[in-house]
Amino acid sequence: MDWRQYRCEKFYDELFEAPGKPRPAARHLAEYLDDLSETELGERRLAAELAIRVMGITFTVYTEGKNVDRAWPFDIIPRTIPRSEWQRTEAGLKQRVQALNHFIQDIYGGQKIVKDGIFPADLLEESVNFRPQCVGMRPKNGIWAHICGSDLVRHADGTLYVLEDNLRVPSGVSYMVENRLVTKRVFPEIFENMNILPVDDYPAQLYDTLAAMSPRPGEMPNIVLLTPGIYNSAYFEHCWLAQQMGIELVEGQDLSVGDDDCVYMRTIYGPQRVDVIYRRIDDLFLDPEAFRADSVLGVRGVMRSWLKGKVALVNAPGAGVADDKVVYSFVPAMIKYYLGEEAILPNVPSYLCMDPKQRDYVLANLDKLVVKPANESGGYGMLIGPNSTKAQREQFRELILANPRNYMAQPTLALSTAPTLTEGGIEPRHLDLRPFILSRGDSTYVTTGGLTRVAMVKGSLVVNSSQGGGAKDTWIVDMEGAAESAQSQSQSQAAGAEAV
Repeated sequence: MDWRQYRCEKFYDELFEAPGKPRPAARHLAEYLDDLSETELGERRLAAELAIRVMGITFTVYTEGKNVDRAWPFDIIPRTIPRSEWQRTEAGLKQRVQALNHFIQDIYGGQKIVKDGIFPADLLEESVNFRPQCVGMRPKNGIWAHICGSDLVRHADGTLYVLEDNLRVPSGVSYMVENRLVTKRVFPEIFENMNILPVDDYPAQLYDTLAAMSPRPGEMPNIVLLTPGIYNSAYFEHCWLAQQMGIELVEGQDLSVGDDDCVYMRTIYGPQRVDVIYRRIDDLFLDPEAFRADSVLGVRGVMRSWLKGKVALVNAPGAGVADDKVVYSFVPAMIKYYLGEEAILPNVPSYLCMDPKQRDYVLANLDKLVVKPANESGGYGMLIGPNSTKAQREQFRELILANPRNYMAQPTLALSTAPTLTEGGIEPRHLDLRPFILSRGDSTYVTTGGLTRVAMVKGSLVVNSSQGGGAKDTWIVDMEGAAESAQSQSQSQAAGAEAV
């Protein structure tokens, strides 16, 4: 194919600086794809779709009151990022999650950040994710958000912004790893000529993070993954992670809390004590004794066990107090307050509707802004101003006036694009990136890349799979390492020739 026909001038493109001019990290990929005909690309695409079906990679969407399993929507053209740029991004993500953990511990402790006037008291009072049951608790190593998925977007000027932080039950990491496996099946040759950093160590890193939280150090920890069950949209990921880590996948009915306040798992050999629960259940359904009395998904008494230090819960209950799109706007101030540093990765500029002046600006510019509720996820409940109708804007005006604390707004960013194979050929599509960060106290791990989500609909900015989005493999390309490898190979060949 001729890359000069690929039009990428309107937005920052992840692979091309200009038509026919690939960015350095994408040069080998562009040359490789350039040698493939449209027919060959189509065959590789079909091979990817077949591999996804054979591997059983699915996700669940809720439509018309039903759960529908669909094959994972995947685009075969990877996204490339140079390692030199990723090192700065990685440092920024580590800094961010460190400050967020300090914030959560402070909120459930002395609330110094509130007393010092950095974080508004009324914002905390109206937080739907603040859990009074957690006040006074200090989890092991002071870590509340052990697993974080932060969404990153790149603007037209090339700046990478943090769009939001996901601290409750962040999902998608299984697809990051599976994307790589599918890409290796489709394009095996290219991995021989490019130094692409691996992502397959995530399950081992996650297991080590979970094990480090065990309340019984020195013992082989018994770790389980608690799932709401087969009807959950991320059930594929729950099964995948449990299988990859070699731990039990359990539902609430499989666990119980004994008279000693320890958690036990039912087995054919009798009850076995559980040390760590990687829970994929929202706070309110976790324990009918502490939260919703009608929950049949959780484990009665598990909060009591956690508060007494008999079991570790990952992520910790109450961590969602920082997983709020309004609280998000204060993260740079948290970094400054707790770490004494400037934020390495900037936030997207935000307007808080709880502030009268900012609210007036938002209401006057609904047609230009993206308005988000504080605690929705999956792309639901948003207003994308430039694509909205007058009726939708009027509806959001009423929602904002009725509950200003629950809404914030951001400018409509010109999200970066990347070449995507569509029915009409290769075209640019908008995308974001969700890296995953693991915190255990003594160290922090960031995935090499993450889950790149793609708005498969032309012109759309909505990348969520539940809203018609897809995904790409994300390559962190070590160009310096590749150059050193090539030089070493050349010297080796020269030495061999001299020996002959």
